[in-house]
Amino acid sequence: MTQTQPPREKSAPRISSDPSMGRLVGVDLARALAVFGMYVVHIGPPLSATHGVASWVRYMAEGHSSVLFATLAGFSLMLIAGRREPKTGLAGRQARARIAIRAVVLLALGTVMAMEYGGVIILGFYGVYFLLALPLVRLRARTLAIIAAALALVTPQLAYVLNSWVSDSVRQSINAYDPLHRLSEVGVLDLLLTGFYPALTWMPFVIAGMALGRMDLSSCAVQRRLAGLGAGLVVGAYGLSLLLAGKGALRSMAEDGSSSSGGSGSMPVDGSFPEMSASSLLTAGPHSGTTFDIIGSVGVAILVIVGATVAMERLPRLRRLAKPVIAVGTMSLTAYVGHFLAQSALSVSAGTSTQQSWVPLLMFVLGAIVFAAIWSRFFRRGPLEYLLNAATKPAKRIR
Repeated sequence: MTQTQPPREKSAPRISSDPSMGRLVGVDLARALAVFGMYVVHIGPPLSATHGVASWVRYMAEGHSSVLFATLAGFSLMLIAGRREPKTGLAGRQARARIAIRAVVLLALGTVMAMEYGGVIILGFYGVYFLLALPLVRLRARTLAIIAAALALVTPQLAYVLNSWVSDSVRQSINAYDPLHRLSEVGVLDLLLTGFYPALTWMPFVIAGMALGRMDLSSCAVQRRLAGLGAGLVVGAYGLSLLLAGKGALRSMAEDGSSSSGGSGSMPVDGSFPEMSASSLLTAGPHSGTTFDIIGSVGVAILVIVGATVAMERLPRLRRLAKPVIAVGTMSLTAYVGHFLAQSALSVSAGTSTQQSWVPLLMFVLGAIVFAAIWSRFFRRGPLEYLLNAATKPAKRIR
């Protein structure tokens, strides 16, 4: 299925996807890979405890999986707002209302989960991304791409300056009056500037995904151009960073990131904000939030999305074999939240420097595949996807 069905876009739930609603199956596969990448980061051994191929698997998952997730979230926004052509009039108003409701629900769910699991939870940040993206949902692909590129060039430096200006006392004063911070220790300041996935430096991923959503990914010409663009971004960003920051920059930054909160981000978990030198802006490690990191990670996300789309279109046998994995992509919100709940229920700890076994990770991946495959045989949407879609029903009352 490579063409969307506009009449059904109205009810499409947007953290996960549903092929029956005209979604590109390759996008669902890419979303499943993003979910599994986050499993690797949260459950697998840390980068410092891996070697050889396992080290590269861990490195590619570190940072890149959450970026792919965010990029696909931007793609999903276009399925609500209008795939190739933006919805206007009543349909446009209802679409924006659905996005706003989703944003509020995700912010609430993310806050509740952060109360238990800390700032590693990305869902609350998603809610902020969706709200900030609302003014952009009617823009064309070229305009969105230009905005994403401009933000990638500017926001890391802006974030560095703002973090330098905002003292610890100012942060504490802001957090003291922030109800979100009192609830979960992930407040407005964290969501916008200082958290694991701050909107200031993560919006380029979402907007890049929105640009992809406006493109015809089933077109061979578009696929070739995007593949070339993605490869160019990866080689250019990481290559230039290596030249400027040194050969050990990528791995050292990745190891720094994996040392905090089970390898899920580079920000400290104790609320402190150590000073960073300006030279850190030349690195491209996971979650470093630099221009090189943003550009390179967008390149990786483009290559994964295009590669998955091409594979699903041109390899029908692989598409049939991958159907259980694709099912995970159609209910990625459930798979994401579920792995945290299962981790707690089963007392499975996150990867540590002394844990080198990949068995827990493989069991979680297999469990997600089996659950999604069985559930999708009986229901159109995953459990949380159904609830999220139901929550947006009031948008139909918009006139």
